[in-house]
Amino acid sequence: MFLKPLSLARVVQCEEAFVSEFREPSVESFDDSQPEDRVLRPQRLEEMVGQQDVHERLAIAIDAARKRSEPLGHILLDGPPGLGKTTFATCIPRELGTTLQIASGAALAAPKDLLPYLTNAGEGSVLFIDEIHRLPIAVEEFMYPAMEDFRIDITLGDGMSARTINMPLQPFTLVGATTRAGLISAPLRDRFVVREHLDYYTVPELAKIIFRSAGKLDMPMDDETATEIAGRSRGTPRLANNRLRWVRDYSTSRANRVIDLEIARTALEMQGIDELGLDGFDRRYLETLQRVFGGGPAGIEAIAHTM
Repeated sequence: MFLKPLSLARVVQCEEAFVSEFREPSVESFDDSQPEDRVLRPQRLEEMVGQQDVHERLAIAIDAARKRSEPLGHILLDGPPGLGKTTFATCIPRELGTTLQIASGAALAAPKDLLPYLTNAGEGSVLFIDEIHRLPIAVEEFMYPAMEDFRIDITLGDGMSARTINMPLQPFTLVGATTRAGLISAPLRDRFVVREHLDYYTVPELAKIIFRSAGKLDMPMDDETATEIAGRSRGTPRLANNRLRWVRDYSTSRANRVIDLEIARTALEMQGIDELGLDGFDRRYLETLQRVFGGGPAGIEAIAHTM
């Protein structure tokens, strides 16, 4: 028994039905951070502290794209957690004057999960995928033509009646962020025009961030106190702001909302955070490594069993 080939009209009908099934009414930009986090987060590139080389290269790429009236090239940001990858990603569309969609690689389990974001992307808009290293290979491969040629290939039907539909997309910019760049496949990595690595921040840079954040939280402090908190924040702005919040809570509860050097030290020591920014678990880890394994090397599982 032979299957009747699909007519052109039927193919178009199937295409529309397929897209309607998986296209959400609107893919809203979302940000799962707390409202206070959004208050502390810079809104424009010029407000960012640190990562000056990354900042300058991105500013050049954005300016060039604007002057040519072209979409910004796809961007990959990698580095440890809390260094500003999401902040860069959310600042970029503001610099371009365009819209932003945000997705998580862990949530894009199949091509149909990515489809609404691609079909709703406007011309010149930005799609930010956090934890992009967690994309399954099928989703990666589905994204290749979208990144290179701004099109996607959709297969309709099964067996001999199957047809592949080529659907054009609006030119857009993909910004990917990852803490594990080594897990990103070479074909996906090579499709990013701009690849930037974010490094840890210096104490003066963190002190400047803390001083600014304290002002936004209406908890002013002097430079010496900001530097003290920065020195215990392990080069990470996210940790620095978390330390600041705890010092603010301590000050509100125990010190009549006054924050000075002594109060900051007392608050952080109450949390077990020492001058290096290590907490009790960190010190226990290092003590185990030294006492049981003679300073290492040691596997993670072996250390975990010992601790």
